Amino acid sequence: MAEISQPSTTSAAPVEKPDLVHRRFRWSLIADHAILIFGAFVMIGPLLMLLQMSTIPDAEIMKTGPSLQIGDQFWPNLQKALFESMSYSGANTGVSMFRNSLILGVGFSVGKIIISMMAAYAIVYFRLRFATFAFWLIFTTLLLPLEVRILPSYEITQKLGLLNTYTGLIVPLIASATATFFFRQYFMSVPEEMIEAARIDGAGPIRFFIDILVPLSRTMIAAIFIIMFVYGWNQYLWPTMIVTDEGKMTLVQGIKQITQGLEGNHIPEFGRSNLLAILAVLPPVLIVIFFQSWFVKGLTESDK
Repeated sequence: MAEISQPSTTSAAPVEKPDLVHRRFRWSLIADHAILIFGAFVMIGPLLMLLQMSTIPDAEIMKTGPSLQIGDQFWPNLQKALFESMSYSGANTGVSMFRNSLILGVGFSVGKIIISMMAAYAIVYFRLRFATFAFWLIFTTLLLPLEVRILPSYEITQKLGLLNTYTGLIVPLIASATATFFFRQYFMSVPEEMIEAARIDGAGPIRFFIDILVPLSRTMIAAIFIIMFVYGWNQYLWPTMIVTDEGKMTLVQGIKQITQGLEGNHIPEFGRSNLLAILAVLPPVLIVIFFQSWFVKGLTESDK
């Protein structure tokens, strides 16, 4: 005899209509994109304003300020910004200042990465009696900004005869407690099995560092490179003290020099200064875009 199934006493949960689910998802997607577009406009808007003001005459900018008008002065202002000097010596053109800033940014980042990796390698893998104390001594230098130690650094640079040189711009500030800290934490996460395998394979300290640690640290190197490049590129106070030769001036110094020249009775060169400001923004932005995926992996990835 067939059994008769008992009717269910529990009521089924209400099911949302597909139209309501689709509509809710669509509105949330639109809201997310609207927020992202607004944030992008807030970030890009000032740059577009600078670009617009570089296309109209300087006298008109003094009268009207930013507007939606697009003029015909972009190429003349661009030529002045890149190839026309801002001094009587003719040495500090936009191209030369861009080259000096690029050398300073790359020199800062590469030098700090090399010194920090070697310091972290010695602290982590060598049996030094005061390794922990040395690390915390390095780490406490984070509490001392550049302004605190700039006078003794300048005095040492002057006594060594490194004023108005790229060496004097880069070497005195090449040590980095931040990069040393990140590389130390990264090296401490390397598995012990990998160290034992390298030791059995006959790898010495130099070979282990170059052939194993450096390739493993490429994402961390990219992350530190971005941070230190932007730090070196935006330096103003240190180059101002070290450099008196106009041929060694950086792009940030050049923009400041034009800004100081706006206080005279002549018409300020807004178009030229705006284009130099845009030019100063481009390399850090391109570096961040190029190393974006590596930057995220270097700061978040823990698996080797």
